[in-house]
Amino acid sequence: MNLLTVEALKVTIGSQPVVENVSFSLAPGEILGIVGESGSGKSMTALAIIGLLPEGARAEGIIEFDGRQILLMAESDLCDLRGDGIGMIFQEPMTALNPLMTIGDQVAETLMVHRRMRRGEALRIARDRLDRVGLTGDRFPLTLYPHELSGGQRQRVAIAMAIALRPRLLIADEPTTALDVTTQAGVLALLRDLARSEDMALILITHDLAVTAAMADRVAVMKDGIVVEDRPTEALFRAPAEGYTRALLHASLPRAPSALPKYPGPSPAGDGGSAPATDAAGALLRVEHACRSYRLPRPRPFAPRPLRAAVDDVSFRLEAGESLGLVGPSGCGKSTLARAIVGLDRLDSGGITLAGTAVGPDMPAPARAAMQIVFQDPYGSFDPRQRVDTLIAEPFHLTGRPAGWRDRVGEALTDVGLSPGDGRRFIHEFSGGQRQRIAIARALITRPKMIVLDEAVSALDVRVRAQVLDLLERLQERHGLAYLFISHDLSVVGALTSRCLVMDAGRIVEDGPTARILTAPRHPATQRLVAATPKIPPGWLTPEENRR
Repeated sequence: MNLLTVEALKVTIGSQPVVENVSFSLAPGEILGIVGESGSGKSMTALAIIGLLPEGARAEGIIEFDGRQILLMAESDLCDLRGDGIGMIFQEPMTALNPLMTIGDQVAETLMVHRRMRRGEALRIARDRLDRVGLTGDRFPLTLYPHELSGGQRQRVAIAMAIALRPRLLIADEPTTALDVTTQAGVLALLRDLARSEDMALILITHDLAVTAAMADRVAVMKDGIVVEDRPTEALFRAPAEGYTRALLHASLPRAPSALPKYPGPSPAGDGGSAPATDAAGALLRVEHACRSYRLPRPRPFAPRPLRAAVDDVSFRLEAGESLGLVGPSGCGKSTLARAIVGLDRLDSGGITLAGTAVGPDMPAPARAAMQIVFQDPYGSFDPRQRVDTLIAEPFHLTGRPAGWRDRVGEALTDVGLSPGDGRRFIHEFSGGQRQRIAIARALITRPKMIVLDEAVSALDVRVRAQVLDLLERLQERHGLAYLFISHDLSVVGALTSRCLVMDAGRIVEDGPTARILTAPRHPATQRLVAATPKIPPGWLTPEENRR
């Protein structure tokens, strides 16, 4: 007997259909993967199932969960159902968490509301759930707030909240996008075990086809709001029936290893200002003995607050035109280092220079314009009250808006796969992947000499990710850009970078050619990352030339 049945589901926003005639069913303990490009209707389908469609959206059809008609239920009944019968892991953890509540209280709140538990008992279970997703009590007390965690750690809090009540149906919308591969492997194993051991049905929405291959019993492929293919996982991978599915599988193949750096020495002149291309020794970026520590919450009242070293004696250099990868587990210090490099966080000791100019509050505007950053959380990095063209043009405050700046914005939007007309819309009108493309467009607008990309393609589906990686390579060739590419996806790092740094517990533990690190890792931390990287079974894919 099916736990969930969806028949002829149609979702419209105003007069615009975004989901059309979607039908599928799900049995207890079954895992359904839903894949497709950004904007294909995956997340909107999930929101319709849990009764959380945005204002102005309307759903028609049948959604039956455990004999109850979701679309006919009152809001009060839906509130009782959410979290208890149906749980959901949202795509963007920072917007899914309450910034004013500790992580312990947020996980415990679900238990207190639905199970009428006392706070002490709810916090005890919250501690257990956080431990299960890798946020152990020795490093992550219940008193932490979301802003004190990295993006990957926030995602694990969201997962702990979703599984707190062990719901009968769990909808996971990109649950591992912000996680490193070792944490991802543990979380996916946890979700799989819950589905099998407790007959929990799982809808896994993801753009990572390797994760889908490892997790799903069946796969539904969505395009333009329609399910174009719904088949058992292995059968779909071995012999996809639709050209769109074949295109997705083709885009998921490993890219050829990067032969970069292609542009040794000074980079070509760009529009990022008049700052010199390199320092006297030929380096564009130089990080020397960088250290940054944070105070942790007191373990008990009146006890001293312990220090945690997020970045511990890190040194490296980046050449003009070079692509350098930085990988490591969630919380190892990658994002803290990235913020320090672009002057958004102060070091405790050590130094950072860009083309011989010290990075800091007194950095000249042309030097600041020569570097940009793409943040991990696209929605949180934008002002929701401004239109997209204004958001993309924001970095022009460093150099002054040039004549025809709107044309420049339109070109940037086109470069990342959007249209110039999208500049007149607001950021909330875009999907998560589209927001990340807008963030990349904003970073490119001043044509800088260096861009720090902090998980810049983690929210993108495989086809758009391939397009963006091609775009980054073309821009590098045109402008001599240098990239510091921070990612947990080792296949992406292997495709775009020639050299790679591996970070663990605030330190650089391995530094070498990317190809060698991915094929013959030396440090145990690197070996764990490589071993945990999900892969599509080789026998499941036909040769590349047969799918073109």
